[in-house]
Amino acid sequence: MDLAATAVKRSRNAYYWRLLATALSFCLFGLGGLGLRLVVFPLLACLPGDAERHRQRARQTIGWLFWCFVRFMRGCGVLTYQIDGAERLGRPGQVIIANHPSLIDVVFLLGLVRHANCVVKHSLFSNPFTRAPLREAQYIRNDGSLEMLDAAVAALQQGQALIIFPEGTRTPPGQTPTFHRGAAAIALRGARVITPVTITVSPTTLTKNEPWYRIPPRRVQFRLRVGEDIDPQAFAALGPAPQASRKLNDFLHQHYMKELADHERSTARPQP
Repeated sequence: MDLAATAVKRSRNAYYWRLLATALSFCLFGLGGLGLRLVVFPLLACLPGDAERHRQRARQTIGWLFWCFVRFMRGCGVLTYQIDGAERLGRPGQVIIANHPSLIDVVFLLGLVRHANCVVKHSLFSNPFTRAPLREAQYIRNDGSLEMLDAAVAALQQGQALIIFPEGTRTPPGQTPTFHRGAAAIALRGARVITPVTITVSPTTLTKNEPWYRIPPRRVQFRLRVGEDIDPQAFAALGPAPQASRKLNDFLHQHYMKELADHERSTARPQP
């Protein structure tokens, strides 16, 4: 039995197989984006319903395909995942705050919260593989403008759940996350509740400026831990908007520093 288990583990952690599976995953992701643009969304546009219904169909379709993509990568042995507290995501007017260690963090979150809106890196709106899905779903372009902030606040006030990565881009391994205050400002103006999600990736992969083919020596484990809700009104009462935004941003930063430090200690602990 032990020999069989060892053989299975060695097979699943096989470097060249995982490299091939990673390449296949990237190809599948790109082809999926083109397929949505050329086939799926034109067909969805033929279905009855108003603009709101069309937007929801687009988001549900993208979320479902993202989750299929995650399951595909798990089935191929590229990664494993653990999600704690997913049932508390997706409530009306909820801001979902997440750190950003990996390229596919947004794939996980949109796969879990399929009806949610999302503030997305602006360059992806000009990428031929991603621009059509992003525009059809009416996700919000993160260009740092006042219009972007207003659009995010309006989405929350309409009862949409909103996913935001306050770092704005992936944080390189070993560096301290830096949170921009835009997420805190949006939450204070429009959110009913703020829910932090801590994402850890072990070993690190698909980080900033890292090519897709530089895969780690073993399978990657993603863990998404949903934290306790935060009441935005508790911070709004602390003073004028700029001061309240700064205090909320500092609180979120300290929360993630503690969560990530706890994860580092737990992974460094010798296994029995």
